[in-house]
Amino acid sequence: MLVDSHCHLDFPNFSEDLPNVIARARAAGVTRMLTISTRVAKAKTYEALSEANPEIWHTIGTHPDGAGDEPDVPTETIVAHTHHPRCIGIGEAGLDFHYDNAAPEAVQERVFRRHIAAARETGLPLVIHSRDADAAMEAILVDEMGRGAFTAVLHCFSSGARLARAGVELGLYVSFSGIVTFRRSHDLRAIAGEVPRDRILVETDAPFLAPEPHRGRTNEPAYTADTARALAQTLDMDFGDFAALTTANFRRLFPKAVG
Repeated sequence: MLVDSHCHLDFPNFSEDLPNVIARARAAGVTRMLTISTRVAKAKTYEALSEANPEIWHTIGTHPDGAGDEPDVPTETIVAHTHHPRCIGIGEAGLDFHYDNAAPEAVQERVFRRHIAAARETGLPLVIHSRDADAAMEAILVDEMGRGAFTAVLHCFSSGARLARAGVELGLYVSFSGIVTFRRSHDLRAIAGEVPRDRILVETDAPFLAPEPHRGRTNEPAYTADTARALAQTLDMDFGDFAALTTANFRRLFPKAVG
């Protein structure tokens, strides 16, 4: 059994084929999927998805690329959405300094800190997006953890070893996507090898970043198995043992998910 700990099943790529996407995931041994929020305004969409499909859970939050669209959503609103029984996490939220047309860094930081506050208040884990922002991310995480503990995962990890180590020291989990299967991802596989095994998760980030041998196609939850195989090989683990490990890690981080 595997869990796709991060995908976007509300995206148009899946609108007409979701039953088959879920069926292919099941056939690949992926029995649970966490569809991730990118806008708080779309809460009803995520709720409908998880209500209609017992394999799917959801989160609530504002992706940093959307911080300019939702710059002032209060923590209280985020918290209120977590009362839905199938909402099991906060985010994804964080920092993305990759694009020149992104929201100002100060706006992204303000939005991110509100999500941290929501995670702290609810006890639900925060799903963190960090791209080209290692130093700023580390500084915020250290500062906020000093204000009060919260649980979180650095999702689709593609940052440097220092941020991975800082996250682990702060008690965070680290999730790896199909990027880890790419031929040139030697450094990323080395980082995966350093992360404590009880802190590793696996994901697709579907519809993006399809792993080898599916690179270039629309990613989907079934391909979690391909990333898991690559990670199992990196860690010199049996695939079944690695699947059981990451599923147990997911359940520990997201205890609201049952079944």
